[in-house]
Formats: sequence, structure tokens, C-alpha cells
Amino acid sequence: MTPDEIRIKRITITATEEVKPLWERIDRWWLLFFAVLLITSLLILYRPDPYGRIFVFLQDGIRVTMSITVVSFLLILLVGLIGGLGRIAKNPLIKGIASIYVEIIRGIPLLVQLLFIYYASPILLRDFGTKLIGLWPSMANRLINIKLNPFGAAVAGLTICYGAYMSEIFRAGIESIPKGQMEAARSLGMSYFQAMRYVILPQAVRVILPPVGNEFVALLKDSSLVSVVAVADMTRRGREFMASTFLALETWMMVALLYLVMTLFLSRIVAYLERKTSFVR
Repeated sequence: MTPDEIRIKRITITATEEVKPLWERIDRWWLLFFAVLLITSLLILYRPDPYGRIFVFLQDGIRVTMSITVVSFLLILLVGLIGGLGRIAKNPLIKGIASIYVEIIRGIPLLVQLLFIYYASPILLRDFGTKLIGLWPSMANRLINIKLNPFGAAVAGLTICYGAYMSEIFRAGIESIPKGQMEAARSLGMSYFQAMRYVILPQAVRVILPPVGNEFVALLKDSSLVSVVAVADMTRRGREFMASTFLALETWMMVALLYLVMTLFLSRIVAYLERKTSFVR
């Protein structure tokens, strides 16, 4: 299909959608989001004790949860891109390193990785520091006295774990582009990296957008695991409130509703972007 034919088909589909009634063009899953948001708001407004108190107590945890998710996701995209390019590299050493990283990390649960990074890695670094005392005293003292920041450890754990899955998404997206695209770009005088940047990756982004969006939503949910490494996210704040008030049902109902509001909203945004950037076939 030529570019002009694709453009004409897009215009035709857009015109057809505009003819449809408004209620048929709206994503009806937004109704579920607004229903959950309404239920949450009514609980907070009409049952301020305890739901209003719980919401106020969880507010800083919500900010921490979103911060960890966004920062981790940006790093995951970078790691995934590097890992994906490594997986399709012609150099056997680079390809081998990327493949080992993906296979090992995907075989270890995220919770175990978080616990290892926060509790076990400082022990390894201190042991390594003791061996550097005679060679590099300043660095040795830093390693021996190292103390990991909980936020940084959480971001590192999420990035390492999800970076492996994102590498496979990038690899599959890049390999889905016909090889003729790379050959055509190289025949025009582009280097390998120029062809990747200007020809292959822009097309691959459209292919990988749906799974990347799903990974972002999954990352938001899995960020609740960082509470085990002393990060005051929404889940940990919920545990603290429950421990001080013994209101288990109300506390975890509010935590679940807040997570649901965030994930439903992000899922609808991802679905909207997917429709806007999808190929017309």
C-alpha cells in the first residue's frame, strides 16, 4: 500500500468515525473509571471517618508511588532500548551479554531482586571494599561505609527487573520491521545507527506502544512491592495506618480503590494512544 493510499484510508476511517453518534465513539471503559472514582469520592466525602482520614494519611504515599513509577519507567525505557539493540547485535559478545542479562533477570522474582539489592548488595560492596584498602583507600572507605537509599534501591530493582522484559519488547518490535527497510536506508548512505534512529525505531515505536503501555500499568501495580525495602509508598502507608488503628477492611479497601483509579486511568490513556498511533492496514 502506497503512502497516498494509506493517507486516503486514514481520512476515510476518520470521516466514518465522525459520522457515528458520540456515544459510539467514546471509549465505554471510561465509565468504569468514573464509577470507581465516584465510589472512592463518596466514601471520602460521606464517610470521612475513617475513609477521609485514610485518604489524607495515604497522600504522601501516593506521591511516592507515582514518583517511583515514573522515574523507574524512564530508566526502564533506556535499559530496554540498549538491551533490545544488544539482543539483535551481530557482535556475539554484546549479544551474549544482553541475552544472559535477560534470561537471568526474568528467572528471578521481582521481590527477591528488591530484597537482594537492599539487604545483600551492601554486604558484597563492603567485602569488596575491604579488599581495596591497600590499593584505593578512599574508594574502599566509601564502599565499607555504604548505606543504600531506599528510594534509589527501589528504583534500581524495578529498573533491572522490568528492563529485561522491556528488552524483549524492543527486540520483538525492531525485528517486526521488514529487513528491506534497513537495506533501503543503508543503500541511501545511512550508517547503521542512522538507519536505526531515523527509519527502524520510529516504526518500531508504533508496534511496541501497546505492550510498553501495559508494562507501565503493571509497573505501577508492582511498585507496591517496594514497601518491603522501607519505601513509604501507598502500600506501606496503608500498613502503617492499619497497624495504628486496626481498621484492616477500611484501610485496604481504600488502598485498593486508589490503585484501581490510577490503573484504570492509565489504561485508558494507553488505549487512546494505541488507537492514535496504530498502523492502518
